[in-house]
Amino acid sequence: MDRVNFAVVAKSPIERIMKLARSRDWRHLPLLSSSRNSYNADYHVETADGDQLPGVNVFVKRDGRIHHFYNTEMIHTRPDKGEDPRPVDLIWPLWNLLDMTPDGRGEGWYPKLKY
Repeated sequence: MDRVNFAVVAKSPIERIMKLARSRDWRHLPLLSSSRNSYNADYHVETADGDQLPGVNVFVKRDGRIHHFYNTEMIHTRPDKGEDPRPVDLIWPLWNLLDMTPDGRGEGWYPKLKY
């Protein structure tokens, strides 16, 4: 029995998202665009200036209705000195692996589309 559906949402035109997916051979990952709707603002993963923030949302369907169940909110808290807010680390295992090394993530290491 399937218990969970997973999709990635990006505020980019769907054509651009699909081009990136094809270049990385992502054939089975549902990708969605929020470029023409208010999803990012509604779920607090976009600043007033339009900058994008990382986030995870969980929705549940009960009695034929969809309900918002969970949202990462750590991006909206003030981090301790020397720390970064890490709202989506649980789904990015590479970051956890780097945290176990002597040098950690290094200075300013953040994921990019190209390296």
